[in-house]
This record gives sequence, structure tokens and C-alpha cells, in this order.
Amino acid sequence: MKKTIKFKIGVILIIVSVILFLLIPVVPFLNMERGIKITISTVLFVFGEITFWSGGILLGKELLDKYKSYLNPKNWKSKDEKHE
Repeated sequence: MKKTIKFKIGVILIIVSVILFLLIPVVPFLNMERGIKITISTVLFVFGEITFWSGGILLGKELLDKYKSYLNPKNWKSKDEKHE
């Protein structure tokens, strides 16, 4: 696959979305008021979704489906399935 700027931006957006989602469980341990924690968690979730789907659109449906199959827990135990 040719590594165009569109591809690189798509990968960066997906990586950013993963980081945003990983930050959500950290928020309850911050020393802030409850309302601020809820707001931060919501913002992280919304921006995580936006960046994931934006990156998915840039990468294309086929590549996104390929990597989603890797992340599907139903496919984790099957050894005879090949991810193509």
C-alpha cells in the first residue's frame, strides 16, 4: 500500500483515538471535582470517537475492517482464521 499523506494522517488519528480512550479510566483518580471529571470523561470519549472514525474514513473501509477483525474478541480464540 502506498503511504500517502492521507494514509499517514489516518493512522495518526487512530493512534490519537486509542490514547484518548486509554485516558478515560485515569480521570476518576484525578484530584478534581466530580462535575469536572464527568466533563473530561465525556470530552475524551466524544473526541476519541470522532478521531477514530475520521481516521477510519481516511484509511478506507477495507483497511478498517481488517483491523477491526483483529480487535474482535470472537476472533481471538479461533486459530484457523486468517486475517486477510
